Amino acid sequence: MSFASTQPLIDIGVNLTHRQFAKDRLQVIERARAAGVVEQVVTGTSLAASRAALLLARDYAGELWSTAGIHPHNASEYDAATLETLRTSFAERGARGEQLVVAVGECGLDYDRDFSPREAQRRCFAAQLGLAVELEKPVFLHERAAHSDFLAILAEHRSSLRGAVVHCFTGTSAELDAYLELDCHIGITGWLLDERRAGDLRRAVPRVPLERLLIETDAPFLLPPQAKKSHGRRNEPALLPLVLDGVARVMGKGSQEVARATTENARRFFGLSGASSSS
Repeated sequence: MSFASTQPLIDIGVNLTHRQFAKDRLQVIERARAAGVVEQVVTGTSLAASRAALLLARDYAGELWSTAGIHPHNASEYDAATLETLRTSFAERGARGEQLVVAVGECGLDYDRDFSPREAQRRCFAAQLGLAVELEKPVFLHERAAHSDFLAILAEHRSSLRGAVVHCFTGTSAELDAYLELDCHIGITGWLLDERRAGDLRRAVPRVPLERLLIETDAPFLLPPQAKKSHGRRNEPALLPLVLDGVARVMGKGSQEVARATTENARRFFGLSGASSSS
């Protein structure tokens, strides 16, 4: 089974440096391209992953971009030197002089697994928000089972931030409203297509203003149920058209309208200037 979009799409959250892509990363990128996914933002979740994402973006200038940040799971590794390393990555440029690292993150809070102590998570999150303010960059955010603390810390910085996207939003309408009140963008993944588990999300998504909507796969995670027969257990960016169609259906809009809006939103939010920008 294959999926393709007639409109150019941008996957705003893909973990292309993950070990699951080690053997066929080139083919994964080629399949995404064939499916209409013209640009991808590769997620940084640690110093090592952020560096790998940057190098990948350099190899595919104009098609791949990267973020640089410390995921809450890795918050225990944060210190002043960590922040300085993240800061310097934003100074690196591609062959055309373009900035390759387009957002701070993935950063936030995750109280579901608590792989790092909660105080360390809060300290690391606040520091990265401060870095984003300093660098005038948007933030790529992660929140799981920590809505109250996450919202409070974000609210302290939001007025000074260039932009904020709540990546892989899976919450309730009330949580969505709180993020929209802070003028956040909302990233929707294939979780929406899981009719058994995504009831709250399916009720919330129609409330997202089209100008605040972004789409993503979070590959290799969150494989849409509809693709399990054809893709086994691994998600990949070529499946973004499936996410697009699901979002459009739940919102009661046409897929082409949602495709145009989310692509324009992504370019504006991240300041992308890729080879497909004139398409």
